[in-house]
Amino acid sequence: MDEATLTDALEREHHEIDAGLEAFVVGIEAGHQVTADLTRATSALRRHIYLEEEFLFPPLRSSGLLAPVLVMLREHGEIWRTMDALEQEVADQDGRGATERCRELLSLLEAHNAKEEPIIYPEGDARLSGEAKEELHAFIQRGTMPDGWVCAMAAPR
Repeated sequence: MDEATLTDALEREHHEIDAGLEAFVVGIEAGHQVTADLTRATSALRRHIYLEEEFLFPPLRSSGLLAPVLVMLREHGEIWRTMDALEQEVADQDGRGATERCRELLSLLEAHNAKEEPIIYPEGDARLSGEAKEELHAFIQRGTMPDGWVCAMAAPR
């Protein structure tokens, strides 16, 4: 494994996703066609949500960390719906006018990550079995999200 802990690996993904979304905003504001930046970032974010909901959250929930995991799931739903809206705006407007929605997504991620990084990830390092950690690290390195997978709370409210 490249990173020493799950926290390191998952935080690295957060930084990469944020950088991709920020590159989209900067590119659009500069008048460039940068939908590929957005596609890479949202695909990475969807995959990241998948790995958390399928590999990280279930054992944390089973070990008694129910309330924080439920907060993360609720926020994932809001993030997912915002990504859907952003991608639709880009498809409808060829990227122009989507910067405000992308900034909204970045703001949601900032608030979400500010809770997830200091609370959830260290608990994953502390509570997951060695086998579960290895499985999660292996997915981080080369796993793919199944086609059609949608986060638990993505349904419109």
